[in-house]
Amino acid sequence: METNASGDRELGIGVIGMGGFGLFAVQQFVQTPNVRLVAIAGSSRDEAHRTARRFGADMLGSLEELVNHPEVDIVYIATPPFMHYEQAMLALNAGKHVICEKPLAMNPEQGREMLETARQKGLLMVTNLMQRYNPMFARIKHLIDKKLLGEFLHGYFENYAGDEGLSTEHWFWDRSKSGGIFIEHGVHFFDMFAGWLGNGTVKAAQVVKRPNSNDIEDQVQATVEYGDDETGRKLVNFYHGFTQTGRMDRQEMRLLFERGDVTLYEWVPTRLVLRCVADEETTRELMTLFPGAQLNVTSNISGKDRPLRGRHKEFDAYQQIEIRFGFEQEKQHLYSELLRLMFRDQVSGIRYPETHRIINEQNGLTSLETAAAADRMARQ
Repeated sequence: METNASGDRELGIGVIGMGGFGLFAVQQFVQTPNVRLVAIAGSSRDEAHRTARRFGADMLGSLEELVNHPEVDIVYIATPPFMHYEQAMLALNAGKHVICEKPLAMNPEQGREMLETARQKGLLMVTNLMQRYNPMFARIKHLIDKKLLGEFLHGYFENYAGDEGLSTEHWFWDRSKSGGIFIEHGVHFFDMFAGWLGNGTVKAAQVVKRPNSNDIEDQVQATVEYGDDETGRKLVNFYHGFTQTGRMDRQEMRLLFERGDVTLYEWVPTRLVLRCVADEETTRELMTLFPGAQLNVTSNISGKDRPLRGRHKEFDAYQQIEIRFGFEQEKQHLYSELLRLMFRDQVSGIRYPETHRIINEQNGLTSLETAAAADRMARQ
C-alpha cells in the first residue's frame, strides 16, 4: 500500500453488489484522499464490469476472494437486505471494515451479532445512514435544541414513493428478502428523528396490502413517541406508500412548534419553508441559521395584538413571517456530498479510532430496532 507525506496509508475498497447505486456511491467514496477502488464481486451486471474498467479494479469470481484480497481494507455492501448479515460477517471475520447499505440486517438479533463481532476485532460495521451529514439536519437540530420557535410538539414524515421500477417480482416486495418497508426503507427517517429528539418508542403501527396482489404490502405507517413526562411527550407519524407513478414521487416532513412550523421537502431534505410568529431577536437568529434565505412578512403585529397567547403561555412577537430556504439546491448534488462526507468520516474513524463520528455502529442498530418494533406491531 502507498503512504502519503502525512503518513496516511492508502485504503482499498472492495464492493459486494455493484449496481447502479453502487456506482453512484463509489464515485463519491473514491474522492476521499488516499482511497481507491480495488475489487468488485457479487455482481455480473454491466455496471460492475464498466466500473471495474473505469477504476482499474479487479473483477473477482467470489466473495471469498474479495474479502481475502490483501489490498482491500473496507468492504462496501450494496446488496439486498437479506444478504447483509452473511456478507458482512464474512468480511468482518476476514478482518475487513464494513460499510453497508441500509438496513444493517434483517433483524436486531443479526445486527447485534454483527456489531459485537466488529467490536471484538476492532473494526467498523457502519450502516450508510448519511442523512445526519445534511447541513439541513444540523440546522433543524439547532432550531429544536435552542427552542427558537418554542417547544417541539409534533412531527410527521410522509413518503409518497413511486413504484414504477419495482415489478411484482422485485425483491423489494418479498419480506423474506427486504424485511418489509419499515426495515428496508424506514430506518433512514427513524434515525433522523432520533437524532433530533432522542430514542423513541413505537406506540402504534399499521400495514396495508394491495388488493388482488398476492400479498404485496405497499403502505405502512407508525406513530413513535419521544420524550417523557418531565420533558414532554411528542408524537411523530411516519407514513410510507410505494404507490405512485414516478413523476408523482415526493416526500414531505413537518415539525410543529409552539410558535410556528417547519416543512422540509424531499427524502434527502433540500428545501424548507418555515412559518412562525417571531420577535426581533428570533428573526435575527433565524436568518443567521438559514443564510441567504428569502424572508416574507405575512403581517405586522402591534398594539393591542401584543402579546400573543398559546398553550396558556404569553409571548411577544412583532411579525408573522415565512422563510424559504434551499430552493436553489440540486438534490442529486447534495446526495453526492452526503455520501462523500459519510465516507470521509468513517475513513477518519479507521485512521484515528478515537475520532468522534457523526454516524457510528449504534445508529444502524437503533434504527433497525425501531423499524423491527414497528413491523412487529403492525402485524399484531
